[in-house]
Amino acid sequence: MRFKSKAGNSNLRPSGARNSGVGDRGFTLIEMVVVISMILVLLSIALPMYNQSIIHAREAKLKQNLSTLNEVIEKYSLDKGHAPLSADELVQAGYIKFIPQDTTGSAETWHWDQESDPDKAWDPNQLGITGVHSGSDEASSLGSPYSQW
Repeated sequence: MRFKSKAGNSNLRPSGARNSGVGDRGFTLIEMVVVISMILVLLSIALPMYNQSIIHAREAKLKQNLSTLNEVIEKYSLDKGHAPLSADELVQAGYIKFIPQDTTGSAETWHWDQESDPDKAWDPNQLGITGVHSGSDEASSLGSPYSQW
Protein backbone atom coordinates (compact mmCIF):
# COMPACT_ATOMS: atom_id res chain seq x y z
CA MET A 1 0.00 0.00 0.00
CA ARG A 2 1.32 3.42 -0.93
CA PHE A 3 0.86 6.54 1.10
CA LYS A 4 1.23 10.20 0.46
CA SER A 5 4.74 11.43 0.43
CA LYS A 6 5.80 14.25 2.63
CA ALA A 7 6.21 16.42 -0.43
CA GLY A 8 2.40 16.52 -0.84
CA ASN A 9 2.05 14.42 -3.99
CA SER A 10 -1.67 13.54 -3.97
CA ASN A 11 -1.48 11.33 -7.06
CA LEU A 12 -0.27 8.38 -5.07
CA ARG A 13 -3.10 6.11 -3.94
CA PRO A 14 -3.30 2.82 -2.17
CA SER A 15 -3.09 -0.06 -4.58
CA GLY A 16 -6.52 -1.44 -5.56
CA ALA A 17 -8.25 1.94 -5.29
CA ARG A 18 -10.40 2.97 -8.26
CA ASN A 19 -9.31 5.80 -10.43
CA SER A 20 -11.92 8.57 -10.24
CA GLY A 21 -11.49 9.60 -13.84
CA VAL A 22 -14.13 10.66 -16.34
CA GLY A 23 -15.06 7.06 -17.26
CA ASP A 24 -16.30 6.22 -13.74
CA ARG A 25 -19.32 8.52 -13.77
CA GLY A 26 -22.79 7.05 -14.49
CA PHE A 27 -24.33 3.59 -14.32
CA THR A 28 -23.21 0.31 -15.75
CA LEU A 29 -25.34 -1.51 -18.30
CA ILE A 30 -26.31 -4.16 -15.74
CA GLU A 31 -27.48 -1.52 -13.27
CA MET A 32 -29.63 0.11 -15.94
CA VAL A 33 -31.15 -3.24 -16.97
CA VAL A 34 -31.99 -4.07 -13.35
CA VAL A 35 -33.65 -0.69 -12.75
CA ILE A 36 -35.65 -0.85 -15.99
CA SER A 37 -36.72 -4.42 -15.18
CA MET A 38 -37.96 -3.35 -11.75
CA ILE A 39 -39.93 -0.49 -13.28
CA LEU A 40 -41.53 -2.83 -15.81
CA VAL A 41 -42.52 -5.31 -13.08
CA LEU A 42 -44.14 -2.53 -11.06
CA LEU A 43 -46.01 -1.26 -14.13
CA SER A 44 -47.25 -4.75 -14.96
CA ILE A 45 -48.77 -4.89 -11.47
CA ALA A 46 -50.17 -1.35 -11.39
CA LEU A 47 -51.79 -1.04 -14.84
CA PRO A 48 -54.38 -3.84 -14.47
CA MET A 49 -55.36 -2.49 -11.06
CA TYR A 50 -55.75 1.00 -12.55
CA ASN A 51 -57.90 -0.31 -15.41
CA GLN A 52 -60.13 -2.21 -12.97
CA SER A 53 -60.60 0.90 -10.84
CA ILE A 54 -61.71 2.85 -13.92
CA ILE A 55 -64.25 0.15 -14.82
CA HIS A 56 -65.59 0.01 -11.25
CA ALA A 57 -65.93 3.80 -11.12
CA ARG A 58 -67.79 3.82 -14.44
CA GLU A 59 -70.15 1.10 -13.21
CA ALA A 60 -70.76 2.91 -9.92
CA LYS A 61 -71.63 6.06 -11.85
CA LEU A 62 -74.07 4.10 -14.04
CA LYS A 63 -75.76 2.56 -10.98
CA GLN A 64 -76.11 5.99 -9.39
CA ASN A 65 -77.55 7.51 -12.59
CA LEU A 66 -80.04 4.65 -12.95
CA SER A 67 -81.09 4.98 -9.32
CA THR A 68 -81.51 8.74 -9.62
CA LEU A 69 -83.52 8.57 -12.83
CA ASN A 70 -85.83 5.82 -11.55
CA GLU A 71 -86.35 7.72 -8.29
CA VAL A 72 -87.17 10.93 -10.16
CA ILE A 73 -89.67 9.11 -12.38
CA GLU A 74 -91.37 7.67 -9.31
CA LYS A 75 -91.51 11.03 -7.50
CA TYR A 76 -92.91 12.74 -10.59
CA SER A 77 -95.58 10.07 -10.96
CA LEU A 78 -96.58 10.29 -7.30
CA ASP A 79 -96.74 14.10 -7.35
CA LYS A 80 -98.52 14.56 -10.69
CA GLY A 81 -100.74 11.46 -10.67
CA HIS A 82 -99.45 10.33 -14.06
CA ALA A 83 -96.16 9.06 -15.42
CA PRO A 84 -93.95 11.46 -17.37
CA LEU A 85 -94.39 11.22 -21.12
CA SER A 86 -90.72 11.88 -21.87
CA ALA A 87 -87.40 12.46 -20.15
CA ASP A 88 -87.55 16.14 -21.09
CA GLU A 89 -90.73 16.47 -19.05
CA LEU A 90 -88.71 15.55 -15.93
CA VAL A 91 -86.28 18.38 -16.65
CA GLN A 92 -88.97 20.93 -17.52
CA ALA A 93 -90.90 20.12 -14.33
CA GLY A 94 -87.75 20.72 -12.27
CA TYR A 95 -87.35 17.21 -10.88
CA ILE A 96 -83.85 16.94 -12.31
CA LYS A 97 -81.51 19.57 -13.77
CA PHE A 98 -80.41 17.49 -16.74
CA ILE A 99 -80.54 13.92 -17.98
CA PRO A 100 -77.19 12.33 -17.07
CA GLN A 101 -75.08 10.48 -19.59
CA ASP A 102 -75.47 6.78 -20.11
CA THR A 103 -72.37 4.58 -19.91
CA THR A 104 -72.10 5.08 -23.67
CA GLY A 105 -71.26 8.74 -23.08
CA SER A 106 -74.55 10.12 -24.39
CA ALA A 107 -77.84 11.05 -22.73
CA GLU A 108 -79.69 9.94 -25.86
CA THR A 109 -79.02 6.20 -25.50
CA TRP A 110 -81.14 5.51 -22.41
CA HIS A 111 -83.92 2.95 -22.92
CA TRP A 112 -87.08 4.31 -21.34
CA ASP A 113 -89.61 1.70 -20.17
CA GLN A 114 -93.10 2.69 -21.29
CA GLU A 115 -96.33 1.78 -19.54
CA SER A 116 -97.98 -0.88 -21.66
CA ASP A 117 -101.07 -1.90 -19.71
CA PRO A 118 -103.70 0.89 -19.39
CA ASP A 119 -105.22 -0.91 -16.39
CA LYS A 120 -101.94 -0.65 -14.44
CA ALA A 121 -100.99 2.82 -15.71
CA TRP A 122 -101.07 5.93 -13.56
CA ASP A 123 -103.37 7.55 -16.09
CA PRO A 124 -105.05 5.14 -18.54
CA ASN A 125 -105.40 7.97 -21.09
CA GLN A 126 -101.66 8.81 -21.08
CA LEU A 127 -99.15 5.99 -21.02
CA GLY A 128 -95.83 7.34 -19.81
CA ILE A 129 -92.40 6.27 -18.62
CA THR A 130 -92.11 3.79 -15.74
CA GLY A 131 -88.35 3.25 -15.61
CA VAL A 132 -85.05 3.43 -17.44
CA HIS A 133 -82.23 1.09 -18.47
CA SER A 134 -78.85 1.62 -20.07
CA GLY A 135 -78.72 1.50 -23.84
CA SER A 136 -75.27 -0.08 -23.86
CA ASP A 137 -74.78 -3.63 -25.12
CA GLU A 138 -71.41 -3.90 -23.37
CA ALA A 139 -70.92 -6.48 -20.63
CA SER A 140 -70.25 -5.36 -17.08
CA SER A 141 -67.44 -6.66 -14.90
CA LEU A 142 -69.99 -9.13 -13.51
CA GLY A 143 -70.69 -10.49 -17.00
CA SER A 144 -74.24 -9.20 -17.43
CA PRO A 145 -75.00 -6.54 -20.04
CA TYR A 146 -75.44 -2.99 -18.75
CA SER A 147 -78.84 -2.92 -20.45
CA GLN A 148 -80.15 -5.47 -17.91
CA TRP A 149 -79.32 -3.29 -14.89
